[in-house]
Amino acid sequence: MSLKNDKFPSSVAFDAINEALQSSDADRKDAIKQGNAVFAFTLKNKAGETESWHIDLKEKGAVGSGVGTKPTVTLSLSDEDFGKLVAGQANAQRLFMSGKLKIKGDVMKATKMQPILQKAQTKAKL
Repeated sequence: MSLKNDKFPSSVAFDAINEALQSSDADRKDAIKQGNAVFAFTLKNKAGETESWHIDLKEKGAVGSGVGTKPTVTLSLSDEDFGKLVAGQANAQRLFMSGKLKIKGDVMKATKMQPILQKAQTKAKL
């Protein structure tokens, strides 16, 4: 089941993250141990539409559509900025400081997201 949404070009990264988590049991367990949270992402495209995905690193170690069950932290940003973040062309702290990334919930958990996004960098062709 693909998580890609054609209206959100960077959403291909969620498939890459899921693939990275599913490819190795040890990597998935390590990601759950490091993350220990449900990360929700709400992206906004150029047309002003929003869509959400979540990365469950609390129990399953999987990615799904929607915000998931009780997200620990929700990150809201543009589809374009998410693409840059996953590609390593943007810094989450700079996006946050400039108001392009909004965080609801446990801000400290949001800092645990970078290693997981880096796994997607090698797999996603953004």
